[in-house]
Amino acid sequence: MNNTIDINCDVGEGVCNESELFPLISSCNISCGAHAGSIDTVKKCLDLSKSYNVKVGAHPSYPDRKNFGRVSLQISRADLIASIRFQMEVFNNAREQAGVDLHHIKPHGALYNDIAKNEILAEIFLEAIAAFRNSTFLYVPYNSVIQKLAEKNGFRVLIEAFADRNYNDDLSLVARKEKNALLNNGEEVLAHILYMHKNKKVKTVSGKSLPMYADTFCIHGDTPSALQILTYITEYLSEHNL
Repeated sequence: MNNTIDINCDVGEGVCNESELFPLISSCNISCGAHAGSIDTVKKCLDLSKSYNVKVGAHPSYPDRKNFGRVSLQISRADLIASIRFQMEVFNNAREQAGVDLHHIKPHGALYNDIAKNEILAEIFLEAIAAFRNSTFLYVPYNSVIQKLAEKNGFRVLIEAFADRNYNDDLSLVARKEKNALLNNGEEVLAHILYMHKNKKVKTVSGKSLPMYADTFCIHGDTPSALQILTYITEYLSEHNL
């Protein structure tokens, strides 16, 4: 998909819906195996990215397959750096063999949320991916700790918003345990995207309209309605040259 609005999707996480998703997205975040997936799913996603001209991103996480990487871990600095570097090495080797460029890195789940607000963890993450500082983008949330620290340290960042998630007034995501955390249909997700894209603001779950912009919008590939959502918004964006 080659629309002006970039739609990214988390893939390679064991849902096995990638063949249907890739024609509908412009960027992908491929699990590096620590929270889900395997080297085989990495290779499959890389092949699909070539077929559909989708920009490729690595999606490293806390080493926690039990909780799908969605729980904060108490892990030493050395162990976290070693894990992220190992994930990136395995992913990068597969990517080079496939002949695919690395466009971006996007941390997954609890790691993504933690480095958005914890400066020490953000520093650790940037140290772990320092080898990629000059060659790839980093997908980060708006006005986050990781955005500011990454920019200060010479990383190139692209701001990400979640098209299928509701936001709190502090611009954090509504917790998944809450009933209004997820947007489950195409109409809701499209309205969310267009509001942010046109107004450079987000409408929070309380109804407030707060400043926020995004360079890319994420749809979670493991959401049961992901295919329906992507089909709906892709048709609209294509028809309106967005």
